[in-house]
Amino acid sequence: MKINNYKILLAGLILLIASCDKDFEEINRNPFAPTQTDIGPLFNTVVASLRLGWNEQFYVHNETLYGITQQAAKTGVGFDNINIGIEEVWNGYYRGLAHIRELERRLDDMDVEPEALNNVRAQLKVLLAYKTFRLTDLFGDIPFFNAGKGFESLDYARPEFDSQEEVYKFLLEELQWVEEHINAAPEPTTASGEKYVSFGDFDNLFYGDIWKWRKFANSLRLRHAMRMVEKDPAYATPIIKDIIENNLPVIQSGEEVGMHPRQQDWRNEGVNWSFREHNKLRMGATIWHNLSENDNSDGSGIYDPRAFVFFEPNNANEWAPFPQIPEPGTPPSGGIPYERHRDNNYSIKGNANIYSPFNYYLIRDEVDIPEIILTAAEIGFIKAEAYFRGLGVAQDEGQAEAEYTLAVVNSLKFWQNLAAGSEIWSNAPPVLSEGELYAVVNHPRLSIFTTENKLELIYAQRWMDAFRQPWEAFALSRRVGATPREGEMPEYYRLTYPPSEAENNADHWAEQVARMGEDSQRVKVWWMK
Repeated sequence: MKINNYKILLAGLILLIASCDKDFEEINRNPFAPTQTDIGPLFNTVVASLRLGWNEQFYVHNETLYGITQQAAKTGVGFDNINIGIEEVWNGYYRGLAHIRELERRLDDMDVEPEALNNVRAQLKVLLAYKTFRLTDLFGDIPFFNAGKGFESLDYARPEFDSQEEVYKFLLEELQWVEEHINAAPEPTTASGEKYVSFGDFDNLFYGDIWKWRKFANSLRLRHAMRMVEKDPAYATPIIKDIIENNLPVIQSGEEVGMHPRQQDWRNEGVNWSFREHNKLRMGATIWHNLSENDNSDGSGIYDPRAFVFFEPNNANEWAPFPQIPEPGTPPSGGIPYERHRDNNYSIKGNANIYSPFNYYLIRDEVDIPEIILTAAEIGFIKAEAYFRGLGVAQDEGQAEAEYTLAVVNSLKFWQNLAAGSEIWSNAPPVLSEGELYAVVNHPRLSIFTTENKLELIYAQRWMDAFRQPWEAFALSRRVGATPREGEMPEYYRLTYPPSEAENNADHWAEQVARMGEDSQRVKVWWMK
């Protein structure tokens, strides 16, 4: 885990670490109790830990996942330093987990009725589920049940790895507990009249809206039950059935979950840095052929308005995709499309910028463009798949078509509103009316009523909606093997464990690698067939 991977940073709150040659008694003592008793600030620290790391975006997303998912194309020789990003993902999770464990301990120690803690426990369980699902989906088996507890006992300083199956099922049960126990009344009280404990103004994700916490919990249940459905349908399909047939609340259009810099009072400087310093990502042929019906460089073939949000023309003002599988001698793309000089000289992308880059404002805006966690469109695509395949619900092609159509409209609406809501996005595409959005969905390339392979279209549009969530597109492509692509799927199924784990948790790391056979990208995670 990685309490032993971190150094103690004590500044009101803590970040834990340990090392073989240090004094374990000092390093693993509980540093929370003497300095901070209020649960609110600590909870806000956990919320803040949902932000993406700079190196994570550079090395894991831009350098690796965008190419694997073919949501973009890498146009030149890359950087052979993915472990820098992997370390950041891994250590960031376990720092956050240590704070979650401490919050759990503080709640256990509170002298209140157990019921009065239901809402704060529920919020904490939702954050734990989201963060842990995300890590285990990238790595597979991880230290979890005894992780994050190094301050409690030396026995937890180097925790064993737990199977992804056990972790998944535990988290799904925790989210079901949330659905059964969370109380979204305006000012809930126990039967004896005791007020529920609240994180108050320190809830910087939903700002005290408990109903949205409930929706987020059910949305995560639905997402991850579908993710494991190929591996364990007997466990997963009842969850899908429960949520859909009982019409349990899930995230709706306009409620998309994300980390919003302006609202949360931070600047997302890492996203532009990761594109600016990497400078190799461009629009690839795969996504271009899912946005435009032809290769006209003037963009006259574009039928999907998300093209204008995701990408922009090259320096010659032409729409030019980079070949997804380039021939020998294909020129790389250079130029300076992501440099901040474009704030004042927007049209200057550099003569060597011969392929369409990501839209400058999408990766430049540090305050109004959120880091996306979950969209209403994604939930719609999951429901469409469930109805089309009869997973947990009766097979119903008509209902699948309806869910798909609404999901595409919600995706179009989300992306156009995201661009329109940016204070610096000076040339944002026009906001389409509801009728115009449905007209877009009626295009032969998007309409589910005119295609022969409806399921692949559902997958393609879920992949498209996850454009700024390449980790989610990576999970989808590994599960279904049917997202848009040119060529064969690469044998890249997971991230390898960080080198620090082999160094600081050597025995359990070695046991885990022995169980897997090898610590490589070729090892499939548990929920893959």
